[in-house]
Parts: sequence; C-alpha cells; structure tokens
Amino acid sequence: MGLYDFTFYDLINQNAVSFNQKDAWFEVDDGRTMTFSRYKESVDHLACGIREAGIKKGDRIGVLGKNSLEFFLLYGAAAGLGAIMLPVNWRLAADEVAYNLNDCEPTLLFVDKEFQEVVDGIKDKLPSVKEYFNLGSEGGKFSDFGSLMDHGNDFEPEKVSTDDGFVIIHTAAVAGRPRGALLSHGNVLCADMHVDYLCNLTPKDVHLNILPLFHVGGLFLATSAFHAGALNVNMSKFDAEKAVELITEKKVSILIEFPPILDSILEQQEKTGADISSLSGVAGLEAPGTIEKYQDVTGGTFYVMYGQTETSCLATLSSYNDRPGSAGKTLPLAEVRLVDDYDRQVPVGEVGEITMKGPMVFKGYWNLPEDNEHTFRDGWHHTGDQGRFDEDGFLWYAGRKAEKELIKPGGENVYPAEVEKAVLDHPAIEKTVVIGVPDAKWKEGIKAVCQLKEGQTLEPKELIDFVGGKIARFKKPQYVEFVTDLPALEDGSPDRAKIKEMYGGEQ
Repeated sequence: MGLYDFTFYDLINQNAVSFNQKDAWFEVDDGRTMTFSRYKESVDHLACGIREAGIKKGDRIGVLGKNSLEFFLLYGAAAGLGAIMLPVNWRLAADEVAYNLNDCEPTLLFVDKEFQEVVDGIKDKLPSVKEYFNLGSEGGKFSDFGSLMDHGNDFEPEKVSTDDGFVIIHTAAVAGRPRGALLSHGNVLCADMHVDYLCNLTPKDVHLNILPLFHVGGLFLATSAFHAGALNVNMSKFDAEKAVELITEKKVSILIEFPPILDSILEQQEKTGADISSLSGVAGLEAPGTIEKYQDVTGGTFYVMYGQTETSCLATLSSYNDRPGSAGKTLPLAEVRLVDDYDRQVPVGEVGEITMKGPMVFKGYWNLPEDNEHTFRDGWHHTGDQGRFDEDGFLWYAGRKAEKELIKPGGENVYPAEVEKAVLDHPAIEKTVVIGVPDAKWKEGIKAVCQLKEGQTLEPKELIDFVGGKIARFKKPQYVEFVTDLPALEDGSPDRAKIKEMYGGEQ
C-alpha cells in the first residue's frame, strides 16, 4: 500500500472513523444490524481467520450464496488481504458453477446451505478448493463460518494498491464460454464516487439491496451506499410485499433494479396504498410507462444508464427526464467514443461501436490475453455494443454488434449461441436460431425459432424444460416457434436478420 493508493479496505477504516456508531447494514432476514465501526472490527477478525486458513495476496475466494452480511464481510476481508473475490451466480446449473470456479481456481469456497447439495455434487471437479465453509448464519454441512471470527483482531493488512484486483465477475458466455472480468479496487471506488455524486447519495440515504452481490449492479450500489455512509438494507431474496414494507418502514431512498422488480413494487403499492414517497431515486433499465408511473407515485428521479461489467457497471448515467429514451450522458471520469468497423470515430448522429477509456475500465478477462488484446486495441475498451450520440451529448443505445448479439431478460446477459447449443442437444431439433423479442414482463424475452428433424414432433414446453435442465433456467427460452424452414444466407448460415424480422415481434 503506497502513499498514493486507496483501496476498499482503506474506505472501511475511514468510515469506521467518519461514521463510527452509525448503522451501516441491516439484515432483513434476521434483523441484525451492524455499525460502521463494528463492520471494520468484524472484517479484521474475519481477515485473520481467512489468512489462518491459507489465503494469501492474489488468491481467489469463491462464494456461492444469496446476499447476506457474511457475504459483504467477505468483500471487506478480501480487500484487507489483497485476495480476489469470486462471487458465482447461484442461478447457474451445476456444471456452469463448476466451470466458473475452475476458471479462476479459488482456494476457499463459501456456500449457502441452500446450494451445498449442488457443491457436493461437483466437489470432485474443483481441485483448487482446499476448504469449504458455510456462508451465513444458517450453518450447514461445511466448516463453520463463525470459526473464522475467533482469531483476534490484531490484523495487519497486506500491501495492496488501488490497481490490484478485487473481484472477478463472470460475464455472459461468448461462444459458449463465460469470461471472468477482473475489477480493481480503483474500479469499485471510482464507480462508487460516480454514483454518489450523480445520484446525490449522502449519509442520510437508505439503500434497499435487492440485486445479488454477484452482479455488478448489486455489488456497486451496495458499495456506493457504504462509501457515502448510507445504510444498506439487505434482502436475501426479492419479495414485492416485503420490499414495500421496508421502503415504508426504513424510509428507503434509493435502489437499483431490473424488470420486473419496479413494476411489482408499484403494483403492491397500488394494492396497499402504502406511502413509498421516500424512494427518491431508482436506477436501472425500464420501460417508459413504468418509469413515468414510478415518478408520478413518488415524485422521485429515475436514473437511466449504459454500462457493463467491464466498465464497472457504468459508462453513462443521467436522469430519465433529462432526455427520455436515451441512456444518459458520459460519466465525469470517463471518455466514450463511437467508432466504425475500422475503429474510426463516427460523426454525431451516426451509430458506432461504444468504446471507453478511463478509471472505470476493468483490468481484463482472467487468463485470456488474446481476448484482452482484441478488446483493448488502440488503447480503448471495445464494448461490442452500439450507440449514437445526439447533438447534446446524450447516448442512445442501438443494440449489440452482429457478432456479439446479446439478449437481456430482466437485466441478465444471455448470448444466443449458448442457448442454441443447448437447444440443439435435443434429439428432435435439426436447426435453431435464438433471438430476443419484446416482452411485457422482462422487457426482452428469449425465443427459440426451431426446425424439427424429419418425422419428429415436440411440444414447446418440452423443449423449454429440456433446455432449463441443461443451462441456468434464466437462459431458457420463454417462447418456442416451430417452422418448416429457416431462412439462410448464400453461405448456408442462418439469416438472423430475416428470422428476427419474421418471428421477432411482441409475443
């Protein structure tokens, strides 16, 4: 740790002084609260225990579990040790969990009781894991989490720099393979400062933590609230009725969400007549009707954004009302440039690939030097997304580049190629193309357009259930349409544009 470095652990130390006995965390499931000073003490105890368990600077700590105080303590302990957190999406299938873990080779793995059977079934595929621990207060069949807290609090932090890795978050599978995006302490803290500044977060705010801590949005809003000295009210699982109660009782002022979360909160409020006027800020991706209903009900501000894991969640952020339909303006400490296929900057009003540079850009994909070289060519991070700037500098999202087509059901990232591979495993399927379609509930749904093998029959639900058993259930198609023939290009490959035109309307 040098004179000019500042890490997430330094922030923990600073907040223990600045906010001391103020509550930093409220755990909805069991009512536990923790002050900023107690959070620092607990982190130090846990860091001592984890060090005793064999973790060194640069080692990875795997976590498979829902949001909890213990999960957030692990982020703090890892920061002090210079270890790298590896949170895994608990919605993944067992083989997908094993792939993500093996990709980054964690030394320790912390697992919620709910997912311990899954981990038991893949233990023989996880050679790097030296010890398994329970995550959370419920316990389980692995080593006791509490035992790690019994090693004193005389913790001496490692020398960690702002630029050192802090967390690896796997992105959606490109060509069937997820990639681990390595984010630094500097990435996290810069994201915090942007959110705190642009969303006006202060110690008086209360954040309802509903997105998972394995997701860049959930993690960075939790750290942004912590950074501002605000209170994190943590839900392990979203429930609209409980969320409305918490907004009312705890005077929740900010949250980040993806469809259909806000819709369900507004429906519950309408049903009960609850006062949710404290909810002065919501960030996320939403349909205009939902945004306008939220603003009418609360008088609050909806923040639109563009970003990805690789840009530390954000590249642009503004109030929806500043330019309805846009993705907002570029962050103060970022530069966004739109380029053509030859990496030449395009004029205002024209569509180009969104590229970015600045302290929000991630460190690179874990152990993928060729991918990094391509992604970071010419000194810019190439997102694979397209957009255009209007004359006032607002970014308008224009979809993925053809080779990186992406579907985003409810804020999750799903690549068609991964779903297509699972669909084609069914013995009755000859060909398929998976596309994104407008969806009232999820904003974008997944649709498989399929050609059956000669003489075969299949019900849509049979195929949907089959795919849901092969990959994470949030990636399975919501819609299936069987056709006699799939349009093709001259080279015989599917004509995706034509298929989308024919079968991609609202379902």
